[in-house]
Amino acid sequence: MTDDMSIENYLAQGGVLSNPSNVPPRYRAELMKMMATFVDSELAGAAGFADIINEGPGIKARIAAAKIVLEKSDSAEKVLRIMGDFGADIERYADHHPWTARLERGADIGQSRTKHDMRLAVFNYPLEGWADAVMMNLLMGRAVALQLEEMSHVSYQPLAEAFRAILPVEAHHAELAEEGLMVLVEAQGTDALQELADYWWPRVAASFGQEASEKFEGLKAMGLRRTPNAGLKARWQQDAGAILGKTGLKPAA
Repeated sequence: MTDDMSIENYLAQGGVLSNPSNVPPRYRAELMKMMATFVDSELAGAAGFADIINEGPGIKARIAAAKIVLEKSDSAEKVLRIMGDFGADIERYADHHPWTARLERGADIGQSRTKHDMRLAVFNYPLEGWADAVMMNLLMGRAVALQLEEMSHVSYQPLAEAFRAILPVEAHHAELAEEGLMVLVEAQGTDALQELADYWWPRVAASFGQEASEKFEGLKAMGLRRTPNAGLKARWQQDAGAILGKTGLKPAA
């Protein structure tokens, strides 16, 4: 960055930052929101999945589920360390918090966050059994992979590097869920599983946010976004729909 170029212009031209002391206030606020949303979602997701481990059909499935819980917690910790660089109290952040808190199954909060934390709305719904966890992990896993690919290009270099390291781990979770779904379809058919797909599809879709976000251009100018919400959601609908289609299941209408 040259001496006569503002940080805003530098970012708008594709520049990257690597030190908390250099970031403008608005950039810092948006970056902290992005990190908190990811960390809270990973910790809430891990907590919910932990309760399902012993419902896995066999030791191999239980080991895979336990590994997912471990890896989600580790991914959260990677980003939490970067939040600590910005002054977040990382020792207190994840302790004594109701990460297992969930709404009633029939609740529908759209894209709203709860008062507890910054987790995506989808992580406020309860998992009810192994098949339900597999379906949620499949659909949300595909969404997370797309969202992480987007975030792996953010202009704050340490965070971009963390997301690039996390992406293959989360993508593997979605692959495990796809394998698990194939097993479930062979064992029990598609009727009950279609009900689960119908339940989770709109809730995962909501995690992409408003399709016409007024904030997008500002985030793009800061190097914190590249693809509009509508574009990411459309890619997810195509990817997740194709995976469901291989098993005879359909996306929710």
